[in-house]
This record gives sequence, C-alpha cells and structure tokens, in this order.
Amino acid sequence: HYDFDFSKFHVLEQYCCVSVQGWIASVRGGSFSSQGKHITSSCSLVAFNTDQAGGMVGLTSVNPASDGKWTVTQISCHADLVTDLDFSPFDDYLLATCSADETVSHDKPVIVCVCVWSPLVLFHPAASELLAVASVRGLQVWDVTRDTALTGKHTPVCARFSVVFSYFILTDLSLLLSVSHCLTDLSTRGTALVPKLALDVSCCEVLRLLQLTDNFIVPISYQVPRKDFHADLYPDTVGHTPAMTAEDWWKGENKQVLSSQRARRSVGGTRGEQFTLQNSPLSTPSSSAAPSRSPSSTSGLSSGFLPSPSPSQSSRAIQNMLGPSSKFRHIQGAVLHRDTHITNLRGLHLTTPGECDGFCANGQRVAVPLAIAGGQIAVFELSQPGKLPDTALPTIQNSVNVADFCWDPFDTHKLVVAGDDAKIRVWQIPKGGLTETLTEPECVLRGHTEKIYSIKFHPHASGLLASSSYDLTVRLWNLGTGEEVKRLSGHQDQIFGIAWSPDGKLLATVCKDGKVRLYDPRKSTLPIQEGPGPEGHRGARVVWVCDGKYLLVSGFDSRSERQLYLFSAESLASGSVASVPADVSPSTLIPFYDPDTSVLILTGKGDTRVYTYEILPEAPYFMECSSFHSSEPHKGLCFLPKTECDVRDVEVARAIRLGKSTIEPVAFRVPRVKKEFFQDDVFPETAVWWEASLTAAAWLSGSNGQHRKISLQPKDMTPVSEAPKEVPVRKYLPSSVYLEEKTDEQKKEELLSAMVAKLGNREDPLPQASCEGVDEDEWVSEELTTHTHTPRMIHDTL
Repeated sequence: HYDFDFSKFHVLEQYCCVSVQGWIASVRGGSFSSQGKHITSSCSLVAFNTDQAGGMVGLTSVNPASDGKWTVTQISCHADLVTDLDFSPFDDYLLATCSADETVSHDKPVIVCVCVWSPLVLFHPAASELLAVASVRGLQVWDVTRDTALTGKHTPVCARFSVVFSYFILTDLSLLLSVSHCLTDLSTRGTALVPKLALDVSCCEVLRLLQLTDNFIVPISYQVPRKDFHADLYPDTVGHTPAMTAEDWWKGENKQVLSSQRARRSVGGTRGEQFTLQNSPLSTPSSSAAPSRSPSSTSGLSSGFLPSPSPSQSSRAIQNMLGPSSKFRHIQGAVLHRDTHITNLRGLHLTTPGECDGFCANGQRVAVPLAIAGGQIAVFELSQPGKLPDTALPTIQNSVNVADFCWDPFDTHKLVVAGDDAKIRVWQIPKGGLTETLTEPECVLRGHTEKIYSIKFHPHASGLLASSSYDLTVRLWNLGTGEEVKRLSGHQDQIFGIAWSPDGKLLATVCKDGKVRLYDPRKSTLPIQEGPGPEGHRGARVVWVCDGKYLLVSGFDSRSERQLYLFSAESLASGSVASVPADVSPSTLIPFYDPDTSVLILTGKGDTRVYTYEILPEAPYFMECSSFHSSEPHKGLCFLPKTECDVRDVEVARAIRLGKSTIEPVAFRVPRVKKEFFQDDVFPETAVWWEASLTAAAWLSGSNGQHRKISLQPKDMTPVSEAPKEVPVRKYLPSSVYLEEKTDEQKKEELLSAMVAKLGNREDPLPQASCEGVDEDEWVSEELTTHTHTPRMIHDTL
C-alpha cells in the first residue's frame, strides 16, 4: 500500500538554454577561490567577479536587450581581486564590492559602487543602505550614505557556509521532497538567484538561477507547467521599499519590509527590466483565505482536497494580485504566407530622416524610397505580390532628397512628398500602378523657407495638409488651391512630430526644446497650451489616444533611454500623468494607435521587436501585452484600414513590414477559442476614416466633420455576446468514482498492470539503440525518462 503526498512543484521543469546563443557570453569568470559570492543579481543587473587584473567587476542586465543579446561591461573597483559583492535589496543600481586593497571608491556613470576592504559584504534586508562588512579582524556595520562605520569596535566573527539544494518543505509531514535537479556539463564558478520580482509570472516561472562558468553566464529558469497565472505559486514576496533608514535601525527600531504583490512587468532595456510595484501591508491570518488545491493543478487522488475556487473567484484573486488585465495581453503578431510577400527589393534608402516613418502604405499600394540620386520613390501594388525583376523599376523622381512622404487618406492614388528644398510635391499615381517613371508632379506647394521635417493630412477634411519645417513653423495647406492657409509659430527648436486630434479640431506638436504644445489653428497661430515634454533630445513622436483625452509621446529620457509618456490634453502644464520605460536604442519608437481597441503598437527603424500596450484613461494607464519579434531588423511598420483585417481569425490589426529586401504583411491576432462566433467585444463599429467628411474650405470656415461607422461583422457569423451559454462540466472526478464498484483484488490487479505498463521492461534495449547518428543528449534524455523513480510512476498512474 502506497500513501504519498506530492508538492505542487513535483513536476517543476528546468529550462537551461542548451544553445550557446542564449547564454551571456564575453564572460571571464574569476578562477580564484574566495569565501564570498562570485556572482549576484538585482532585479535589473547582474554583477560578477572576473579574472581581469585591477579588481574588475563584470556587469550585464538580467534580461536581454530588444535584439535578444546581452551587453557585458566591466568597471574597475579595486586594485586587487574582488572577493565578495552584494546588491542592495532596495536599489537595483547600488552594488557593494570588497577586496583586500583597503580602498573605497564610487563609480556613478553606470552604477553606484561601494567598495570596501574586507572579504565579505552584506546589505541589511530591511534598512536602507546599511552594509555589514566582515574580515579576519572583526565585523563592522556601515552607513554607505555617509561612508562611516556605525559600530565603534571590531567584533570577531565566524562565517559558516552551506550548499542549498532545490527542496520544498511539507510542513504538515515534516519531510523534504526532492522535486527536481538540473545537470550541466560546465564547471561552475558561482551561482546566483534572480530576485522574485524579476521573474516572468506569465510562464509560471518560480525560480531563476544564474550559473557563472569560465566563459559564460547560463540562465536556468524553473517553471511550473501550467497554462495561466496561478496565485498559489506566488504568495506576497518581500517588497522593494526599505522599512527604515540606517539611523532608525541604529536607534533600536526593528521593522519588516512591506510585502509586494507580484509585479506586472513593463518594458525593460539594457539596464534591466523595470517594475511597477503594488505595495501592501503584510497579510494577517484572519484576512488570508485557506489555500486550496484543485485537481487541475495537482496530480493524484483528489480525496481530502479542499473545494477549488470558482472561475469568478479565481479571476478576482488574479485581478487583485496583478491589477487590471488586458484582453489583448496575449496578442500575437505573425508574418503572413510568402505568397503575399513582395521580394527582391534592391537599392532601398535606409537612412531617411528621423521624423520620417521610412515608407508609407495604404490598402492598395506601398511607397518606398530608393538610394538613388534625385530622391526617387518606388511604388508597389499590394495586389501584385511576388519576386520583382532584376531590371530597373519605374519610379517617382523628385529631383531632391526626400524628407517625408505620405498617402492621402482619402485618395489611394495621391502621394505627397516633402523635399530638402522646402517644397511639397503632389503626385498622382495612375490606376493599375506605375508603368513609367514620373517626373512632373501634379502641383508644388511653396512657402517654407527651410527644409521640411514632416507632413500630416487632416483626419476629416479632404485636401488639408499640415507641414513642419526647420524654419520653426507649422503651415496648413489647401491642396485644392495649392495655397498656404495657416502659419503656426511658437517653437524654439526642431519640431520632432505633429498630430491632429481625432475630431480634427486641434493640432499637437512635440519639440526638441522639451515642450509639448497644443494649437487650435482656426482660432490662434500661437499654442493654446504647452507643457514639459521628454527630457531627451534625440527625437520624439506624438499621437492622440483615449478618444482625444490624452496625448501619448514616444521619446527619450535624460539618459537617452526610450520612454513613453502620457499627457492629459486638458492640462499639459501639469506634465505627464504616467510613463513607462522601453529600452536603449538610437531610433525613435513610431506609434500606431487603434481607437477601436485602445491598442498601441510601436517599433523603431532597425528594430526587431514590436511593442504592444493597451492604453487606459485611468491608472495604471499602460498595460503591456505580448511583443512581436521579427527574425531580422526592419525599416518599420505601416498599418492598413481595419477592413483589411480577417475578423474570422480575430485579426485586430494588419500592417505592412518593410525589410531589407522584402515587403511583408503582418497580422496581429487575439487568440480566442470560439472563433466560429464574431468577437464583437474586440470588433466594435469602426470609423470609416478613409472617407472624407468635409472639405478643406468647410473646415477653415469653422465646420467640423464626423466619420460614419460600419460593422465588421460578416453576415454568416453570430456575435459571441449572443452565443449560447455552456453549462460548466466538471472535468476531473475523484478516483473513488471510478473505483467504488470494484473489489480489492480488481483494484490491485489494475494498479499492478498500470505500473508495469508505465515502467516497462528495463531489460529491453532503448529505442535509440537501433538508430544511427543519435546525439548523446538524446541518449541521456531517454534514459532519464525511462528510468524514473517508482513513487513518481505510481503517483502518475493513480
């Protein structure tokens, strides 16, 4: 008779990246022996000692950059080898190192490094910037903000060290159950645990170990194989805010650090992932519910288990743990079939100005700049995919370098091009596409005195165009008459971006002078509002979100790291109401906002990652969704009208991606189970923004337009909101249901048969014995799988 209880981590899986490409390279782990740590980690950074002379410490980020790679740097901390190092639990960028060189130094460009003379260092777990320093001469406690020791004497200490294995304790049975182990072929110089707040809860990661070897840092992730977030795996963990100061501790106070609910991840960069923490007091026994174990999350007999929570209770528990959750959090981007691609593009112009999107597309065709003298632009028909000929293509010749260009939203044949000569040229593409080179534009707009930055069409009025220029003005043009109709001023430096409000009444700008401005062009040539914008000066973009209530600005912070800012359109002077970090990259993130879903999609020129957020009009404002990664850097994305989306496949956005030599459609889909129904919760009626609602003259005279709306629901599909409700069926029943009508002998016979079938005959040769060319890894994997310990097999059988 077997009677076992199993940890919920008994099927804990290790994901040790077997590909060297997933390891952190350019590492020279220290080969000397010391009493301290060789590697340590904060939520953002990893520090490790090296064999480099001069007390060098290696630094890298916990997570890779947008290109999937790690950048390893080194800083000099001591004149001798580093013997121990420790990150502050409350500051990801405060690192303490020690050696025997009797030096103290600070290195602030990348990280604040507190260097002391001692074999061992350790930060206090509750008091801010309180550091314990141990040596053969005694123990000292330091306040690193003052560089002075708080203790007045040396106290001899004896350090004990132990090896901790991966075990989980069953407190009710006072047993240790070994749940898993991980074998590696590399010599280990040291290991470090990544803090809990840096784990990826979306894949049920409960532990991440960093193995320091001679030449690599190998990330090893421990994950519980479950599909969704499970609160029982993530109890409240120690927060990121200190409970007291060093002085408070020295005066005799003892406080605990407030617990922090599992953090929702925001976009991180080379400095590591950033976190938005939700601090809460420690749970009290009276307020915490008894844990329950459901058949869906554990294996074995279900008798004796507490009732599992209902779906609504589980949803509320997860929502309380993580805050609001986006219905688009699992949005998936995918490049469509090669049959839809345009290939063999040659001679692309890859260095367009930062204010230009790089290329533009509408529902019928795409315009791409070429690296040919004379500002030439090629136009390709999306209805004619395939490989382009090697011969020369017909183009549009502008005779000057192209600064920016865009399609008329209300005329798929009209392309407007701004040039370095301060002129705007309007081109008319023949039906069926370009068959010969065009050299004469339909008309030329003259007025700017210097090079033009960018151009934007009005969202409602036909033939109304806005342009910004190096002459620090924004001008409005009536394409019907070819005349300048408005001139806006007030900028003190380069204008990075312009955007019309959804109703077409206002115009927003973001400028290099650090200001975000709002204009009402029909009432004043000066801004009606302005406020502080991004601190960085490398570039920025602006777009209206949340029905025109907010302005979203994509720019850079003071450290030149990419950042997203949200401003209230009613109060720019108050500054941003929210912001999230992205990563470090020289290119500006170009935003696309879908007003139907409030989904924001961003990417930059030369990027391989496409960020996705759902934007909310209230806290937390930004809800990060899944990112889309391309196999190679792209020039950018251009999004098509909503009517191009395949609603049957729950496609909420369709974009055109420009690669180095290809044009590829990309579909952004929301995974849903009941695809036979029209998902009306993600497909509300959409505005027909590709049809003008008034003329430029009517808008200038004071009129305002509004787009009509249409439903995307196919006639043969029923809305999911009207789908019949399914009666919930219990999928897992207690084993007693199946065994209650059988005799004891029958139960024994079935149990033994199942055990024999599961374990197999160990004398039989392994399946790969008859195969040729089998890797050694496969032999080991098969043996481990076949020769598993008996209790586990009995448990799985039951």
